[in-house]
Amino acid sequence: MTTNNRTRVYDVAVIGAGVFGAWIAYQLQRSGNRVILIDAHGPGNSRSSSGGESRIIRMGYGPDEIYTRSAKRSLELWLELAGVVGEPLFHRTGVLWLAHEADPYPAQCQQTLDRVGISSTRLTSSELAKRFPQLATGDIDWGLLENDGGALMARRAVQAVVHEALKEGVTFLQERVTAPTGAGLLEYVVTAADHRLCAEAFVFAGGPWLPQLFPELLDGRIRPSRQEVLFFGAGDKGSSFSPGVLPIWIDFRNEAYGFPDLESRGVKVAIDRHGPAFDPEQGDRVVTSEGLAEVREYLERRVPRLKDAPVVETRVCQYENTSNGDFLIDRHPDFDNVWLVGGGSGHGFKHGPAIGEYVLARLQGSEEGTEPRFSLATKGIAVERSVY
Repeated sequence: MTTNNRTRVYDVAVIGAGVFGAWIAYQLQRSGNRVILIDAHGPGNSRSSSGGESRIIRMGYGPDEIYTRSAKRSLELWLELAGVVGEPLFHRTGVLWLAHEADPYPAQCQQTLDRVGISSTRLTSSELAKRFPQLATGDIDWGLLENDGGALMARRAVQAVVHEALKEGVTFLQERVTAPTGAGLLEYVVTAADHRLCAEAFVFAGGPWLPQLFPELLDGRIRPSRQEVLFFGAGDKGSSFSPGVLPIWIDFRNEAYGFPDLESRGVKVAIDRHGPAFDPEQGDRVVTSEGLAEVREYLERRVPRLKDAPVVETRVCQYENTSNGDFLIDRHPDFDNVWLVGGGSGHGFKHGPAIGEYVLARLQGSEEGTEPRFSLATKGIAVERSVY
Protein backbone atom coordinates (compact mmCIF):
# COMPACT_ATOMS: atom_id res chain seq x y z
CA MET A 1 0.00 0.00 0.00
CA THR A 2 1.29 3.48 -0.83
CA THR A 3 -0.04 6.65 0.75
CA ASN A 4 1.94 9.03 -1.46
CA ASN A 5 4.98 8.96 -3.68
CA ARG A 6 7.37 9.35 -0.76
CA THR A 7 5.71 7.06 1.83
CA ARG A 8 5.42 3.27 1.72
CA VAL A 9 3.69 1.07 4.26
CA TYR A 10 4.75 -2.46 5.26
CA ASP A 11 4.25 -4.96 8.02
CA VAL A 12 7.99 -5.18 8.71
CA ALA A 13 10.96 -3.15 7.55
CA VAL A 14 14.30 -4.94 7.77
CA ILE A 15 17.32 -2.65 7.68
CA GLY A 16 20.45 -4.47 6.55
CA ALA A 17 20.71 -7.08 3.79
CA GLY A 18 23.56 -9.13 5.19
CA VAL A 19 23.01 -12.76 6.05
CA PHE A 20 20.92 -12.00 9.15
CA GLY A 21 18.68 -9.40 7.49
CA ALA A 22 18.29 -11.43 4.30
CA TRP A 23 17.10 -14.55 6.11
CA ILE A 24 14.84 -12.54 8.42
CA ALA A 25 13.17 -10.83 5.47
CA TYR A 26 12.83 -14.13 3.62
CA GLN A 27 11.27 -15.94 6.59
CA LEU A 28 8.93 -13.05 7.39
CA GLN A 29 7.67 -12.75 3.82
CA ARG A 30 7.07 -16.49 3.56
CA SER A 31 4.97 -16.30 6.72
CA GLY A 32 2.59 -13.80 5.11
CA ASN A 33 4.07 -10.41 6.01
CA ARG A 34 4.62 -7.50 3.66
CA VAL A 35 8.35 -6.87 4.00
CA ILE A 36 10.79 -4.29 2.76
CA LEU A 37 14.53 -5.02 2.93
CA ILE A 38 16.82 -1.99 2.88
CA ASP A 39 20.59 -1.78 2.48
CA ALA A 40 22.87 1.12 1.64
CA HIS A 41 25.30 -0.88 -0.51
CA GLY A 42 23.42 -3.98 -1.64
CA PRO A 43 23.28 -7.65 -0.59
CA GLY A 44 26.67 -9.26 0.01
CA ASN A 45 28.53 -6.03 -0.73
CA SER A 46 32.26 -5.77 -0.07
CA ARG A 47 31.84 -3.54 2.99
CA SER A 48 29.54 -5.95 4.77
CA SER A 49 30.52 -8.65 7.23
CA SER A 50 28.62 -11.04 4.92
CA GLY A 51 30.69 -10.18 1.85
CA GLY A 52 33.68 -12.15 0.68
CA GLU A 53 34.12 -15.57 -0.82
CA SER A 54 33.54 -18.11 1.91
CA ARG A 55 32.58 -18.76 5.50
CA ILE A 56 33.00 -21.86 7.65
CA ILE A 57 29.93 -23.80 8.70
CA ARG A 58 30.86 -26.05 11.60
CA MET A 59 28.79 -27.45 14.41
CA GLY A 60 31.54 -27.60 17.00
CA TYR A 61 31.06 -24.95 19.68
CA GLY A 62 32.66 -26.53 22.71
CA PRO A 63 29.99 -26.93 25.40
CA ASP A 64 27.64 -24.37 23.78
CA GLU A 65 24.94 -26.74 22.60
CA ILE A 66 22.68 -23.82 21.69
CA TYR A 67 25.04 -22.87 18.85
CA THR A 68 25.66 -26.47 17.83
CA ARG A 69 21.93 -27.04 17.37
CA SER A 70 21.54 -23.68 15.60
CA ALA A 71 24.34 -24.52 13.15
CA LYS A 72 22.83 -27.96 12.53
CA ARG A 73 19.42 -26.46 11.75
CA SER A 74 20.98 -23.73 9.62
CA LEU A 75 22.91 -26.24 7.52
CA GLU A 76 19.64 -28.04 6.76
CA LEU A 77 18.12 -24.77 5.53
CA TRP A 78 21.22 -23.75 3.57
CA LEU A 79 21.14 -27.08 1.75
CA GLU A 80 17.42 -26.69 1.11
CA LEU A 81 18.03 -23.23 -0.37
CA ALA A 82 20.88 -24.52 -2.54
CA GLY A 83 18.50 -27.11 -3.96
CA VAL A 84 15.90 -24.46 -4.72
CA VAL A 85 18.28 -22.07 -6.49
CA GLY A 86 20.31 -24.80 -8.17
CA GLU A 87 23.65 -23.25 -7.21
CA PRO A 88 26.62 -24.67 -5.28
CA LEU A 89 26.26 -22.55 -2.16
CA PHE A 90 27.93 -25.15 0.07
CA HIS A 91 31.08 -27.27 -0.24
CA ARG A 92 31.19 -30.28 2.08
CA THR A 93 34.90 -30.26 2.85
CA GLY A 94 34.73 -31.43 6.44
CA VAL A 95 36.08 -29.26 9.27
CA LEU A 96 39.18 -30.43 11.12
CA TRP A 97 39.94 -29.23 14.65
CA LEU A 98 43.66 -29.46 15.50
CA ALA A 99 43.95 -30.18 19.21
CA HIS A 100 46.43 -30.47 22.04
CA GLU A 101 45.85 -32.60 25.09
CA ALA A 102 45.66 -29.47 27.20
CA ASP A 103 42.92 -27.93 24.99
CA PRO A 104 39.50 -28.51 26.58
CA TYR A 105 37.57 -26.85 23.74
CA PRO A 106 37.96 -29.48 20.96
CA ALA A 107 37.20 -32.23 23.49
CA GLN A 108 34.05 -30.37 24.52
CA CYS A 109 33.15 -30.05 20.84
CA GLN A 110 33.31 -33.81 20.46
CA GLN A 111 31.16 -34.39 23.54
CA THR A 112 28.50 -31.97 22.31
CA LEU A 113 28.51 -33.30 18.76
CA ASP A 114 28.05 -36.83 20.09
CA ARG A 115 25.21 -35.72 22.34
CA VAL A 116 23.40 -33.93 19.50
CA GLY A 117 24.01 -36.75 17.03
CA ILE A 118 26.37 -35.02 14.61
CA SER A 119 28.91 -37.13 12.76
CA SER A 120 32.55 -36.66 13.71
CA THR A 121 35.76 -38.69 13.66
CA ARG A 122 38.54 -38.51 16.23
CA LEU A 123 42.00 -38.89 14.69
CA THR A 124 45.26 -39.71 16.40
CA SER A 125 48.40 -37.74 15.65
CA SER A 126 49.67 -40.54 13.40
CA GLU A 127 46.34 -40.69 11.56
CA LEU A 128 46.47 -36.94 11.04
CA ALA A 129 49.96 -37.14 9.56
CA LYS A 130 48.94 -39.94 7.23
CA ARG A 131 45.65 -38.45 6.02
CA PHE A 132 46.71 -34.80 5.81
CA PRO A 133 50.44 -34.57 5.02
CA GLN A 134 49.84 -31.04 3.73
CA LEU A 135 49.65 -29.95 7.38
CA ALA A 136 52.64 -30.12 9.70
CA THR A 137 51.04 -31.72 12.75
CA GLY A 138 54.06 -32.81 14.77
CA ASP A 139 52.95 -30.58 17.66
CA ILE A 140 49.31 -31.71 17.44
CA ASP A 141 48.11 -34.46 19.79
CA TRP A 142 44.87 -35.35 18.05
CA GLY A 143 42.24 -34.07 15.62
CA LEU A 144 38.48 -33.93 15.42
CA LEU A 145 36.96 -34.05 11.95
CA GLU A 146 33.39 -32.81 11.58
CA ASN A 147 32.42 -34.92 8.61
CA ASP A 148 29.49 -32.82 7.42
CA GLY A 149 30.98 -29.37 7.94
CA GLY A 150 32.33 -27.22 5.16
CA ALA A 151 32.22 -23.87 3.43
CA LEU A 152 29.38 -21.58 2.50
CA MET A 153 30.06 -19.33 -0.49
CA ALA A 154 29.21 -16.17 1.36
CA ARG A 155 28.48 -13.43 -1.15
CA ARG A 156 26.71 -15.80 -3.51
CA ALA A 157 24.70 -17.31 -0.66
CA VAL A 158 23.45 -13.95 0.64
CA GLN A 159 22.48 -12.84 -2.84
CA ALA A 160 20.65 -16.14 -3.37
CA VAL A 161 18.62 -15.59 -0.18
CA VAL A 162 17.69 -12.08 -1.29
CA HIS A 163 16.82 -13.33 -4.80
CA GLU A 164 14.43 -15.89 -3.34
CA ALA A 165 13.02 -13.29 -0.95
CA LEU A 166 12.23 -11.00 -3.88
CA LYS A 167 10.51 -13.88 -5.66
CA GLU A 168 8.38 -14.33 -2.55
CA GLY A 169 7.36 -10.66 -2.72
CA VAL A 170 9.90 -8.79 -0.57
CA THR A 171 10.57 -5.23 -1.73
CA PHE A 172 14.24 -4.25 -1.85
CA LEU A 173 15.48 -0.69 -1.59
CA GLN A 174 19.16 0.27 -1.85
CA GLU A 175 19.33 3.40 0.27
CA ARG A 176 20.79 4.51 3.56
CA VAL A 177 18.42 4.73 6.53
CA THR A 178 18.91 7.51 9.06
CA ALA A 179 18.90 6.72 12.75
CA PRO A 180 15.45 6.82 14.37
CA THR A 181 14.75 9.21 17.21
CA GLY A 182 12.22 9.34 19.99
CA ALA A 183 10.67 6.51 21.97
CA GLY A 184 7.54 4.43 22.22
CA LEU A 185 6.08 3.25 18.93
CA LEU A 186 8.27 3.95 15.92
CA GLU A 187 6.02 4.84 12.98
CA TYR A 188 8.54 5.17 10.17
CA VAL A 189 12.17 5.48 9.18
CA VAL A 190 13.53 7.94 6.64
CA THR A 191 16.13 7.23 3.99
CA ALA A 192 18.85 9.52 2.71
CA ALA A 193 16.71 10.06 -0.40
CA ASP A 194 13.84 11.21 1.84
CA HIS A 195 11.69 8.11 1.45
CA ARG A 196 9.47 7.58 4.47
CA LEU A 197 9.01 3.87 5.17
CA CYS A 198 6.17 3.09 7.54
CA ALA A 199 5.86 -0.33 9.17
CA GLU A 200 4.28 -2.12 12.09
CA ALA A 201 7.70 -3.40 13.16
CA PHE A 202 11.33 -2.64 12.37
CA VAL A 203 14.31 -4.98 12.49
CA PHE A 204 17.72 -3.34 12.45
CA ALA A 205 20.20 -5.97 11.27
CA GLY A 206 22.90 -3.52 10.27
CA GLY A 207 25.92 -5.53 11.35
CA PRO A 208 28.92 -3.28 12.04
CA TRP A 209 26.78 -0.21 11.31
CA LEU A 210 24.54 -0.88 14.33
CA PRO A 211 26.68 1.09 16.79
CA GLN A 212 26.70 3.99 14.33
CA LEU A 213 22.90 3.97 14.18
CA PHE A 214 22.49 3.58 17.95
CA PRO A 215 25.70 4.98 19.46
CA GLU A 216 24.37 5.74 22.94
CA LEU A 217 22.99 2.24 23.31
CA LEU A 218 25.55 0.06 21.48
CA ASP A 219 28.85 1.92 21.51
CA GLY A 220 31.25 -0.46 23.27
CA ARG A 221 28.70 -3.27 23.26
CA ILE A 222 29.32 -3.98 19.58
CA ARG A 223 32.89 -3.39 18.42
CA PRO A 224 33.75 -3.83 14.73
CA SER A 225 37.27 -5.17 14.30
CA ARG A 226 39.52 -5.23 11.24
CA GLN A 227 40.20 -8.76 9.95
CA GLU A 228 42.67 -9.66 7.21
CA VAL A 229 42.26 -12.68 4.94
CA LEU A 230 44.80 -13.95 2.40
CA PHE A 231 44.61 -16.44 -0.47
CA PHE A 232 47.67 -18.33 -1.67
CA GLY A 233 48.20 -20.02 -5.01
CA ALA A 234 49.08 -23.71 -4.63
CA GLY A 235 50.55 -24.01 -8.14
CA ASP A 236 51.65 -27.54 -9.06
CA LYS A 237 50.77 -28.62 -5.51
CA GLY A 238 47.14 -27.68 -6.13
CA SER A 239 45.69 -31.20 -6.22
CA SER A 240 46.75 -31.83 -2.62
CA PHE A 241 44.94 -28.68 -1.50
CA SER A 242 41.68 -29.29 -3.32
CA PRO A 243 38.32 -29.82 -1.57
CA GLY A 244 37.80 -33.48 -0.84
CA VAL A 245 41.51 -33.92 -0.20
CA LEU A 246 42.12 -31.26 2.44
CA PRO A 247 39.35 -30.13 4.82
CA ILE A 248 38.92 -26.72 6.33
CA TRP A 249 41.13 -26.69 9.42
CA ILE A 250 40.81 -24.78 12.68
CA ASP A 251 44.05 -24.30 14.61
CA PHE A 252 42.37 -23.28 17.84
CA ARG A 253 45.41 -22.68 20.05
CA ASN A 254 47.18 -20.68 17.34
CA GLU A 255 44.08 -18.59 16.54
CA ALA A 256 44.23 -19.48 12.86
CA TYR A 257 42.13 -21.25 10.26
CA GLY A 258 42.42 -22.26 6.62
CA PHE A 259 40.37 -23.40 3.64
CA PRO A 260 41.28 -25.70 0.78
CA ASP A 261 41.46 -24.26 -2.72
CA LEU A 262 37.74 -23.64 -3.26
CA GLU A 263 36.66 -22.92 -6.82
CA SER A 264 40.29 -22.26 -7.83
CA ARG A 265 40.49 -19.06 -5.79
CA GLY A 266 43.50 -20.18 -3.73
CA VAL A 267 44.09 -21.57 -0.25
CA LYS A 268 42.52 -19.17 2.21
CA VAL A 269 44.33 -18.53 5.51
CA ALA A 270 43.55 -16.05 8.26
CA ILE A 271 44.34 -15.25 11.87
CA ASP A 272 41.18 -15.39 13.96
CA ARG A 273 42.35 -13.01 16.67
CA HIS A 274 40.27 -9.83 16.89
CA GLY A 275 41.98 -7.00 15.04
CA PRO A 276 41.96 -3.25 15.76
CA ALA A 277 38.81 -1.13 15.74
CA PHE A 278 37.45 -0.59 12.24
CA ASP A 279 34.97 1.68 10.47
CA PRO A 280 33.02 -0.42 7.94
CA GLU A 281 32.15 2.62 5.86
CA GLN A 282 35.47 4.44 5.61
CA GLY A 283 38.06 1.88 6.70
CA ASP A 284 41.03 1.13 4.44
CA ARG A 285 40.75 -2.41 3.07
CA VAL A 286 44.35 -3.06 2.12
CA VAL A 287 46.18 -5.87 3.91
CA THR A 288 49.10 -4.69 6.03
CA SER A 289 52.67 -5.94 5.64
CA GLU A 290 52.57 -7.01 9.30
CA GLY A 291 49.47 -9.11 8.67
CA LEU A 292 51.03 -10.78 5.65
CA ALA A 293 54.22 -11.51 7.59
CA GLU A 294 52.28 -13.15 10.43
CA VAL A 295 50.36 -15.40 8.04
CA ARG A 296 53.54 -16.35 6.18
CA GLU A 297 55.17 -17.28 9.49
CA TYR A 298 52.13 -19.40 10.31
CA LEU A 299 52.28 -21.12 6.91
CA GLU A 300 55.93 -21.96 7.43
CA ARG A 301 55.03 -23.74 10.67
CA ARG A 302 51.73 -25.36 9.75
CA VAL A 303 51.55 -25.58 5.93
CA PRO A 304 55.19 -25.59 4.85
CA ARG A 305 54.39 -26.54 1.26
CA LEU A 306 52.86 -23.06 0.89
CA LYS A 307 55.48 -21.05 2.76
CA ASP A 308 56.69 -19.44 -0.48
CA ALA A 309 53.37 -19.56 -2.34
CA PRO A 310 52.31 -16.35 -4.07
CA VAL A 311 49.50 -14.25 -2.68
CA VAL A 312 46.73 -14.37 -5.28
CA GLU A 313 44.07 -12.40 -3.44
CA THR A 314 43.60 -10.46 -0.21
CA ARG A 315 40.57 -9.13 1.63
CA VAL A 316 39.91 -6.97 4.65
CA CYS A 317 36.55 -7.54 6.26
CA GLN A 318 35.34 -7.01 9.79
CA TYR A 319 33.84 -8.87 12.68
CA GLU A 320 31.12 -7.11 14.67
CA ASN A 321 31.92 -8.33 18.14
CA THR A 322 29.75 -8.29 21.22
CA SER A 323 31.56 -8.26 24.52
CA ASN A 324 31.26 -12.04 24.95
CA GLY A 325 30.59 -13.34 21.41
CA ASP A 326 26.91 -14.10 21.96
CA PHE A 327 24.46 -12.72 19.40
CA LEU A 328 22.35 -9.67 20.10
CA ILE A 329 18.68 -10.34 19.32
CA ASP A 330 16.46 -8.17 21.47
CA ARG A 331 13.89 -5.41 21.47
CA HIS A 332 15.21 -1.86 21.59
CA PRO A 333 14.65 -0.63 25.16
CA ASP A 334 13.16 2.68 23.96
CA PHE A 335 10.95 1.45 21.13
CA ASP A 336 8.10 -1.04 21.49
CA ASN A 337 8.32 -2.26 17.88
CA VAL A 338 12.06 -2.09 17.10
CA TRP A 339 14.34 -5.13 17.22
CA LEU A 340 18.13 -5.16 17.16
CA VAL A 341 19.80 -8.17 15.52
CA GLY A 342 23.56 -8.40 15.26
CA GLY A 343 26.72 -9.31 17.03
CA GLY A 344 27.83 -11.99 14.60
CA SER A 345 31.24 -11.83 16.30
CA GLY A 346 33.07 -13.63 13.53
CA HIS A 347 31.05 -16.83 13.81
CA GLY A 348 27.55 -15.67 12.92
CA PHE A 349 27.29 -16.16 9.16
CA LYS A 350 26.42 -19.85 9.27
CA HIS A 351 23.50 -19.18 11.64
CA GLY A 352 21.55 -16.89 9.30
CA PRO A 353 18.69 -19.34 8.63
CA ALA A 354 18.16 -20.21 12.30
CA ILE A 355 18.27 -16.54 13.25
CA GLY A 356 15.59 -15.86 10.64
CA GLU A 357 13.36 -18.44 12.30
CA TYR A 358 14.16 -17.10 15.76
CA VAL A 359 13.27 -13.50 14.88
CA LEU A 360 10.09 -14.62 13.09
CA ALA A 361 8.95 -16.38 16.26
CA ARG A 362 9.64 -13.28 18.37
CA LEU A 363 7.72 -11.01 15.99
CA GLN A 364 4.82 -13.47 16.04
CA GLY A 365 4.69 -13.03 19.80
CA SER A 366 6.08 -16.39 20.84
CA GLU A 367 8.08 -16.53 24.05
CA GLU A 368 8.90 -20.22 23.64
CA GLY A 369 12.58 -20.73 22.98
CA THR A 370 13.59 -17.19 23.91
CA GLU A 371 17.30 -17.27 24.70
CA PRO A 372 18.45 -15.01 27.57
CA ARG A 373 22.00 -15.03 26.22
CA PHE A 374 20.86 -13.00 23.21
CA SER A 375 19.49 -10.16 25.35
CA LEU A 376 20.91 -6.66 25.37
CA ALA A 377 21.28 -6.92 29.14
CA THR A 378 24.01 -9.52 28.76
CA LYS A 379 26.14 -7.31 26.50
CA GLY A 380 28.68 -5.51 28.62
CA ILE A 381 31.40 -3.01 27.81
CA ALA A 382 34.34 -5.10 29.00
CA VAL A 383 35.59 -7.62 26.44
CA GLU A 384 35.24 -11.12 27.88
CA ARG A 385 34.97 -13.42 24.87
CA SER A 386 33.47 -16.78 25.76
CA VAL A 387 31.96 -17.94 22.45
CA TYR A 388 34.28 -19.12 19.65
